[in-house]
Amino acid sequence: MEPLWGIDLGGTKIEGVILPSLSEATPLLRLRVDTESHKGYDHILGKIKQLVDQMQQQSGLQPSSIGFGTPGVLDPVLQTMKNCNSTALNGQPLKRDLESMLNIPVTLANDANCFALAETHWGVVKEKMPGAEIVFGIIMGTGVGGGIVINGEVWNGRHGIAGEWGHNFLDPSGGPCYCGKSGCVETILSGPALEKFYHTLTGRKASLKEITQLYLNGEDSAAKQTIKRLTWFFGKAISVIINLLDPDIVVVGGGVGNIDVLYSAGIESLREHIFNNRLDVPVYKPSLGDSAGVFGAAALVANRPS
Repeated sequence: MEPLWGIDLGGTKIEGVILPSLSEATPLLRLRVDTESHKGYDHILGKIKQLVDQMQQQSGLQPSSIGFGTPGVLDPVLQTMKNCNSTALNGQPLKRDLESMLNIPVTLANDANCFALAETHWGVVKEKMPGAEIVFGIIMGTGVGGGIVINGEVWNGRHGIAGEWGHNFLDPSGGPCYCGKSGCVETILSGPALEKFYHTLTGRKASLKEITQLYLNGEDSAAKQTIKRLTWFFGKAISVIINLLDPDIVVVGGGVGNIDVLYSAGIESLREHIFNNRLDVPVYKPSLGDSAGVFGAAALVANRPS
């Protein structure tokens, strides 16, 4: 079987990996270069070419295709990038330009889809529920996103936005969102949103890590309110996904996903909100750490016909 090549295109770094196969997660090679995205779109393309050249030179291998994890999505109709936090990519025909530059086919998916795909093939899904048909992967950090994997492959949807639950309406208390709407999941469950809520209560700025520790210490009422808000709205927001998609398993990544009480009080909230008399869907932390993005990118080309 031909090795799998994947590249994770981040705002600060571009990371590449070569994996032996879907059944083997020990990299043959793993490299990274700085993105330098502030220098513009053409510069980013040049950095990608630099990385691919280095991977070829150091591995002695030649890719027949490459999977790319991107900080946004490729519009299926316009074939240009959208919703990218690396704004130089927005509106650009990234897939076309990469294929022209590298002279091979490429497959693109956003970072949340790559996360879900990696955890399905090599991570906690394989460990806890091998053979799961539908996986919903969540990233809750600076932003909130999600990805759907069905039968081992990413489900992108007609608009390329399948899984984007971070911009579902959740509650008006979240206030305006950068997307132009108000009360989105991201305005309540993201790290910055939780920090903003704590600041509103206290007038003090604190990181989410500090707020969580204050909550665990049990002496800060504002920290208790902040974490209670997180767990309550987490269950409410995820219940919409369970009601619509009813996945076999949910995996929660990102910095907010490290807060342990999500898996107790957050699950109780989910149990209360779903349209069922019990909760059977397991909710797990991921197991791949920062490898998930680039591993998932490599998995995008695993089933590509030669």
